Amino acid sequence: MLMLRVMAWISLRLGRHPARTILHLVASYFLLFSPRGRRASRRYLERALGRPARWRDQYRHFFTFAATIHDRVYLVNRCFDIFDFEVHGEDLLHQQRDGNNGLFLMGAHLGSFEVIRAIGRKHTNLRVAMVMHEDNAQKINAMLAAINPEAAQDIIGLGHIDSMLKVRERLEDGYMVGMLGDRTPGNDTLRAVKILGATTHLPIGPFRMAALLRRPVLFMTGLYLGGNRYAIHFDTLADFSTVAREQRDEAVNTAINRYAALLDHYCRSAPYNWFNFFDFWQPATAATTTATTSKP
Repeated sequence: MLMLRVMAWISLRLGRHPARTILHLVASYFLLFSPRGRRASRRYLERALGRPARWRDQYRHFFTFAATIHDRVYLVNRCFDIFDFEVHGEDLLHQQRDGNNGLFLMGAHLGSFEVIRAIGRKHTNLRVAMVMHEDNAQKINAMLAAINPEAAQDIIGLGHIDSMLKVRERLEDGYMVGMLGDRTPGNDTLRAVKILGATTHLPIGPFRMAALLRRPVLFMTGLYLGGNRYAIHFDTLADFSTVAREQRDEAVNTAINRYAALLDHYCRSAPYNWFNFFDFWQPATAATTTATTSKP
C-alpha cells in the first residue's frame, strides 16, 4: 500500500509520461526474475501469436500489464482527458439499459475493466457494482483507498448469505453489475471450452447467477492500444430475461461458449492484453469439471 501511495503521488504530481519511465523497470524486473510468470506468458503468447514468443514479445506483455495498472491511478482520479478512448458497441449498452432494470457486464482479465469509468464520464446515470470473491474485494478496496481515498467503488463480496440479494437489489436499482468470468477460486463448477485452439475450463458460477436473476449480459473489455489509447468493446453475450427454467442449462452453456469465442477473438486481435499469468490451459480435476450440459 505504501508503494501504491508513492506511485500515485509521483504520477499525479509529475504527470503520466514521466511516471511511465518506472514501468520499464517493472516490466524488466518481472521478465528477469519471475520464471513462473515468464513461462506462462510464453505459453500464452505462442498460442495467441501463432509463432514462438520472443523476449521482446514477453517484455511487451509485461509492460502492457504494468501500463494498465498504472493508468488506474488516473482513471480512479477521473483524469479522463489525458486518454484517447474509442468505444465500440455503446449502442448495445444503451439499448439494454433502456429496456431492462439493470444488466450484467461480463469481463475478463483482459485489458482494463477500470475504463468503464470513462463511459460514466459522458453518462453520469451509469452506475456499476462489481461482484467478486471476498478476499479480492478486500484487496481492491485497499488498493483504491491507497490511490484515492475518495474513490469508493461499490463491491459485493461473494460467499455471504445475502450476496445474491445485494446483487438483485443493485440490478433493480438500475445498476450494471460487473463480473470477471475467466477465473475461479477453486470451488466453482467448471465447463470445458476451446480458447486459442486448446481446451481450458471456465467457471459456471457467473453465468448461473445471471440466469437465475433473469438478466441480459454484455461482454465488456477495455483493450490497451499503446500510448494513451484504449478501445472499449461491448458485445452481446446472452439475454436470460425470457429464458424458461427448463431451458436455463442450455442457455448457460451457449453463453459460456459465446464468452470463450469472444475471449479467443480479442486475445488474437490484442494479444498483449491477456493478464492471466499462470498456466490457464491446465487440466481441471474431474470433481470440478462438468459434462457438456450443466445444471445451473
